[in-house]
Amino acid sequence: MYDLMQFSQEDMYRCAIDLRSTSAKASSMEEVSERIVRYLYEHCVDRKTGESDCALVRLFKTHPYRELPLQLQQAARDLVNAKSIADDTKCLTLMATAGDEPHWNSRDGSSGHKAIPLMDVDFVSNIPMISRLIQQFGLEISTVLEPMPDLLVDSERKIHSTFIFHVPTAMGSQYIPAQENFVIPYQVKSVLGFGGLLPSGNLFVIIMFAKTWVPQDTAQLFKWVSTYTWLALTAFDQKSVFANAA
Repeated sequence: MYDLMQFSQEDMYRCAIDLRSTSAKASSMEEVSERIVRYLYEHCVDRKTGESDCALVRLFKTHPYRELPLQLQQAARDLVNAKSIADDTKCLTLMATAGDEPHWNSRDGSSGHKAIPLMDVDFVSNIPMISRLIQQFGLEISTVLEPMPDLLVDSERKIHSTFIFHVPTAMGSQYIPAQENFVIPYQVKSVLGFGGLLPSGNLFVIIMFAKTWVPQDTAQLFKWVSTYTWLALTAFDQKSVFANAA
């Protein structure tokens, strides 16, 4: 078990190795994603109460609209009230979720985050958390919308294409939406995200909405965790992404 307020280097190594092993005997990236969020939700624990340090943990991945399952294509169209979406539009797709509420433990329980079509640079710029996340990752929005995998040919560069997103104080932050119906009632104190670019050029990100303060030192340690998570997800990049398509 890990305490996010006192996350140590030893914790970092153990967490990273455990997340790397989530790809073992899995049949899809979705299955790996579910193992990852469940592990983080169940292992980041308040040692005094035994409850999870996180109200919610989610893993997203950008994915071309044309390659989404039909149900997720419909969710993307519904979100932007459109009859059609360009085939090559990147959609920030919810791959897995784990949280305090029962409906937070299945993608089907999400009302507005199953598949978010990233229509263009201006559209993304108007979504505070996503645009801030991309900025903290050191990326351009255009890189996420139109990735160029050829720039990530070198394997060493691929492995180091991992990043951190950190909002130390969630309450009142312009980057964290749903203050009244999520941040305040669920006592979300900090937000920690980590992710990176997969070999396909698609972005993955894990977002942890923590009920405890997450110091900068902890956030930095998760960059190493992110690298090992990258390795687990890469095993299914451009292969069996969704469980029902495996």
